[in-house]
Amino acid sequence: MPIMDEILEPKEVAALLKVHQRTIVRWAEQGKLPGFKLGDLWRFRREAIEDFIRQEEQKYSNKQSNAEDK
Repeated sequence: MPIMDEILEPKEVAALLKVHQRTIVRWAEQGKLPGFKLGDLWRFRREAIEDFIRQEEQKYSNKQSNAEDK
């Protein structure tokens, strides 16, 4: 991962995922979303968020294919 990958604020991640900014912070605090704190502020690497989206898509498609097998 490049060290200088684009850094996003919670509001930018929220816009990408179409959820509320508070949801992004809560997921980060719970360890569900990869992020880091810079002082008191949460920050996110774009590449890590894109990986998170791909993983969630994969989980969903696996659940769908398992349901179809039953």
